[in-house]
Amino acid sequence: MRVFITGGTGLIGSAVVAELLGNGHTVLALARSDASAQAAAAAGAEPIRGGLADLDVLRAGAAQADGVIHLAFANDFSSPEALANAVAEESAALATLGEALVGTDRPFVVCSGTPAVPGRASTEADSVPTEGPVGGRGRAVTGVLDLASRGVRSSAVRLPRTVHNEGTGGFAGVLTGIARRSGVSGYPGDGTQRWPAVHALDAAVLFRLALEQAEAGTAWHAVADEGDRVRDIAAVIGRRLGLPVESVPVETYGPLGVIFAADQPSSSAHTRQALGWEPKHPSLLEDLENIQP
Repeated sequence: MRVFITGGTGLIGSAVVAELLGNGHTVLALARSDASAQAAAAAGAEPIRGGLADLDVLRAGAAQADGVIHLAFANDFSSPEALANAVAEESAALATLGEALVGTDRPFVVCSGTPAVPGRASTEADSVPTEGPVGGRGRAVTGVLDLASRGVRSSAVRLPRTVHNEGTGGFAGVLTGIARRSGVSGYPGDGTQRWPAVHALDAAVLFRLALEQAEAGTAWHAVADEGDRVRDIAAVIGRRLGLPVESVPVETYGPLGVIFAADQPSSSAHTRQALGWEPKHPSLLEDLENIQP
């Protein structure tokens, strides 16, 4: 299959590109800079210059492909306004890619996030939030899944709070970065809230399986660790960096504070059974041992 991918040079995207190429697919990769284009080419993909805001480039990429995988996001959490702008940019990109695929029966795999459900681990049957700081992403992904009725084999791979590789990535990576800058390995609240996690190489396999097998309108959970307590995550970070570990104000985490403080374990039992996905790489707490002082 000839696959057009956005975000193909990031932590997750580079793993997805390698997984696709290793399983007989060819890849067209959106590249917003010369450095990204060089990285995509070095990985074996054909770079297409442009960013998420270049809607004509997205249409052209989708038109050349047998399937599309979307992973790109601005990841600017510096302020509520910056986050809102990133969500709006992504929403327009998803709408454009979706319209380009209407009536083709081609696969369109998008990334989403695992939802939080009070009192239990969320499942693939639960809805993603459509309100709150990232509610716009939930609305955009819901719109993509609704394209199942318009001849698009759309599916969503829901990613947990931390997608990690070699000790970096995701919410745990944010904790590490703040710890390095502040001199304290902190966690919000009492730290008993649980975050799900997955290794990037395991997540990449699920993106490929969804591309190849997922029925239209379906959602899947790329969850290996159902829920690690945040203070346990902070404890490993603190030990690796030689820093004290303690609770810090939720405001430390800016517009993501309310999400960081929430208990949000998640299950992937249905995904494993239906698609035969089985995570094989190190858990988050094991992988964080790769953090260097």
